[in-house]
Amino acid sequence: MGVVVNLGSAPEPSPSIAALDALTADDLKAVNALILRAMESPVTLIPQLASHIIAAGGKRLRPMLTLAAARMCGYNGDRHIGLAACVEFIHTATLLHDDVVDESALRRGAESANAIWGNEASVLVGDFLFSRSFELMVADGSLPVLGVLSRASSVIAEGEVLQLTTNNNVETSETAYQDVICAKTAKLFSAACRIGALVAERPQVEEEALEAFGMNLGITFQLIDDVLDYSASQAKLGKTIGDDFREGKITLPVILAFRRGNDSEREFWRRTMEELDQKDGDLERATQLMGSHEAINDSVERARHYGAIARDAMGIFEDGPEKRALIDAIDFCIHRAH
Repeated sequence: MGVVVNLGSAPEPSPSIAALDALTADDLKAVNALILRAMESPVTLIPQLASHIIAAGGKRLRPMLTLAAARMCGYNGDRHIGLAACVEFIHTATLLHDDVVDESALRRGAESANAIWGNEASVLVGDFLFSRSFELMVADGSLPVLGVLSRASSVIAEGEVLQLTTNNNVETSETAYQDVICAKTAKLFSAACRIGALVAERPQVEEEALEAFGMNLGITFQLIDDVLDYSASQAKLGKTIGDDFREGKITLPVILAFRRGNDSEREFWRRTMEELDQKDGDLERATQLMGSHEAINDSVERARHYGAIARDAMGIFEDGPEKRALIDAIDFCIHRAH
């Protein structure tokens, strides 16, 4: 009897941040230890609630960007440890506030802090983490670093407020949507990357290149996040599928589907997103309309576009493991849509 041998090529492995994870593993252990120390407080609810959201998972992508960028730029000290922890505290504080604003019940597949302890505690512990982040900035002692991270914190807050003005408004322009995601998501990515060059005292052109890389990586990340709300499994997304739809949050797939729809379809979007008059089957109808108008596919293509810009921004740096790992993060962010 003959034996059938499959001569086809093996499928290529999915893009991942495994290399980035491995390169920053030792530094990240130090970051996590510092985070645990900085969360200590005699008010027991503070470390209890903060530990819940920090331990809930997440890939620590933003602090890893700081650690890898610093190493890529030739930095050999330990200032990047405190600054990476600072970046994670800013990110975690915004998550706590976001979940309250969005009335989210899940965060990374587990109960959100506000669902367990209530909105008041979540907001106040978020404020505590913001304060801790500023203590870490001051401890670093660099005014340029303080300027980059404090500016990022204020821009993130502006982005959250700006998003409130676009929610439930299907006439929102793509430019307005872009302003929101640049502020609330991409700004911290860009700051996390830029401070890697700052601690290494690299030329301004390298600071700006890392800032551009982080900004466009952050835009890519958020575009795919917004796609996943209509196309992922709940387990993969880590929150209830369709949360953006139920909240009337205007994202690029909605903007494209609304613009390309006929009068009847636009009326559907106005009813469900502006009036929040939603019925059984409306989420499925929304997903179907996005599919028929290529809104999901075109949103992913937008993400690829910004990913390409991020990749180009890394061109001035010499090749090396950190550079390759940072570029791999672009493909990882995009591949989450598949």
